[in-house]
Amino acid sequence: MTRSDWGERLFVALQYLLPQRLLSELMHRLSRLRWRPLKRLLIHGFARQYGIDMQQAAEPDLDAYPHFNAFFTRALRAEARPLDPDPRALLCPVDGAISQIGRIENGRLIQAKGQDYAVDTLLGLDPGASHPFEGGHFVTIYLSPRDYHRIHMPLAGRLLEMTHVPGALFSVNAATANRVPGLFARNERLVTRFETAAGELAQVLVGAIFVGGIETVWSGVVTPPHRLGPPNRQDYREAAPVELARGAEMGRFNLGSTVVVLLPRGRVDWETGLAPGQTVRLGQRLGTLAD
Repeated sequence: MTRSDWGERLFVALQYLLPQRLLSELMHRLSRLRWRPLKRLLIHGFARQYGIDMQQAAEPDLDAYPHFNAFFTRALRAEARPLDPDPRALLCPVDGAISQIGRIENGRLIQAKGQDYAVDTLLGLDPGASHPFEGGHFVTIYLSPRDYHRIHMPLAGRLLEMTHVPGALFSVNAATANRVPGLFARNERLVTRFETAAGELAQVLVGAIFVGGIETVWSGVVTPPHRLGPPNRQDYREAAPVELARGAEMGRFNLGSTVVVLLPRGRVDWETGLAPGQTVRLGQRLGTLAD
C-alpha cells in the first residue's frame, strides 16, 4: 500500500471519529464573525491560499465584505459567466469539477470507481419508491474551496418540491468519495425537483463537513441546524408558484460541497468529451435536450 493510500485511509477514518455536526456549526459561527482583524485575516489569507480572482467578483474589494461567509458566497459580475445562447443547451449549474457523469442504471448512480448508490436513497424516498429517473441521466459536480459557491438553474423550471434529508457530514472530496460507501446518499442534503422542458429535473445540494449552511432563494436558510430525523418534504405544487429562469440563482452553499443533477431517460445528450475530473463553469453547455 502506498503512502497516498495510507493518507487517504487516515483522512477518512478521522472523519468517522470527528463530531461532524458540532464542527460544522462552529464553522458556521466563525464564518459570520464581524470583528475586523479576524475577518480580514480569514478573507485575505483564503484569497491568497487559493488564488481567488477578485476581478470576476461583483465586489472586488476584499475589505468590503462584512464577514468571511459574505466573501465566500460573493456574487460574480454579470458578464463573468455568460450562458450558452442555445435555448436547448443544458447549462452547468455551478463552477466546479465533474466527479461522475453518465446513465442511471438499475436505480443506481456511480459515485467513484467501484462505488455506487441508490437514486431513491439520494432523493430521500422509501426504498423502491417510484421516481422518473430510472434509466435517466446524471452529473455530479464537486465545488472546491476556490470555486464560486452559488448554484444556478440548468433549465428554466417550476418548483415541485423540496426535501431536506438529514444525514452525516463527511467531506465530499475525491478521497472520501473513493472510500465512504453511498457518500452522497449518506450526507445531509437538500433535494429540489422542478418541472422543466426536459421533464422533471432534480438538483440535489449535498452537504459536507464545515459546510456551515445550505439555502435557497425561495425559502432562505435550510441548514443549520444540522438536525436528525426523517426527511422533511415540502410540496410546492399547490402553493404560489416558484418559477426560476434558465441560469437564475436557486441557492448557495455557505462553504462548499457537491451538486447532483438528475434527468429522465432520453431527455439529454451529453456533450462529447465530458469526463470525471474535468473543470466546468457555470453557464457552459453540459448537454443538449433531446428531440
